[in-house]
Amino acid sequence: MQRPFDHSGNRVAQLDAVRGVAVIGIAWMNVYVFALPLQAYYNPVAYGADGAADRLVWLASFVFVEDKFRTLFAMLFGAGCLILLDKERERPWRAHMARMAVLFGIGLAHSIVLASNDVLRVYAVAGMALPFLRGKSSAALYAIAVGFLALHLGGGLIVFGAAGLDFYAGRVGTDAALFAERNFGSDPGALEYALRLGQEGLGERIARRSATIPDQLSALLSALPLNLAAMTLGMGLWRDGMLAGEWRTFRLQRLAAACAIVAIPALLAIGWWVAEAGFPGALAGSAALIVSAPFDTLLGLSYALLAMALLAPDGAVTRRLAFVGRLSLTNYIATSVIFAALFAGWGLGWFGQVTRAGALALSFVPIVAMLIWSPLWGARISRGPLEWLWRRVARALS
Repeated sequence: MQRPFDHSGNRVAQLDAVRGVAVIGIAWMNVYVFALPLQAYYNPVAYGADGAADRLVWLASFVFVEDKFRTLFAMLFGAGCLILLDKERERPWRAHMARMAVLFGIGLAHSIVLASNDVLRVYAVAGMALPFLRGKSSAALYAIAVGFLALHLGGGLIVFGAAGLDFYAGRVGTDAALFAERNFGSDPGALEYALRLGQEGLGERIARRSATIPDQLSALLSALPLNLAAMTLGMGLWRDGMLAGEWRTFRLQRLAAACAIVAIPALLAIGWWVAEAGFPGALAGSAALIVSAPFDTLLGLSYALLAMALLAPDGAVTRRLAFVGRLSLTNYIATSVIFAALFAGWGLGWFGQVTRAGALALSFVPIVAMLIWSPLWGARISRGPLEWLWRRVARALS
């Protein structure tokens, strides 16, 4: 099977379709950022949980969605960067760095105007390291990915370890315990502040987010190891031929099953551990950001393997998802526009007015929209508007 960006311009339809799956999954993650206070993203009892159904939605999201699709998206980003680096014969480093610079600018604008949790800035900064890994074998790339994941876990233990120890020792007034409860728990003052932020006007948001850019960049650094782990894994899977559609179906299914068998019970156990403890901030934060990370990565890998195994190259579902994936940047930003129109103070103002289950239901609004409009656009124009802008400005800079 030919690879996506060979000299004849042919593409692997499954690879574009997997990217489409990732963009859809990102919508399931991001809806909670737009609909509920920050603390509720990690903690169902902080806000938006009226009953058992909302807790079940949280558990399903924690096990099957949260960070799995970010991992999948980052894997495909790493593979895509490697494809372009291998394709370009003249000044590949300069062209790559120009693309990352423009992507960072798009992400920064996105984070200021729409989405506080924008991933494009992290991808752009992490992407600057990828040319150094271009010549590595798949085995070396897998080992480097494990190393980045270990770095993330080690850093997380330093950040959350003190809060966890304070929780089990019954110390509630320490700096670590207060930090965890304000950001991941049910601290009343922190929740009230988060609710006010969700109701601010567009001008207020832009002014506030512009003033806190240095703080955003420092937080961005903490996300680099985990995203580099996923990107490097994606590069390895491209080098190994998996994302190029070269693995046999049985091999894909067997490895997908092995990853899921390890990841799903572990994630269920972590979710039970946090729920049994009463969802304290110290455990909710560490579970979502640190403890679950290896299993999130395994399940994200399982999704990639299953998609490559089950999506027929010429199938109708594959073609529709491939159109979504080819317009992934445009669809990612468009999802934020739709969510802002639903939840922001300058839109319908539904922020803080829906339950977790209600927010999940509303996440299908941009999903249905992208499934409808992407094939209509892609059948006529090969690139989405933001993809075109990204390439055009990056080409001018390089």
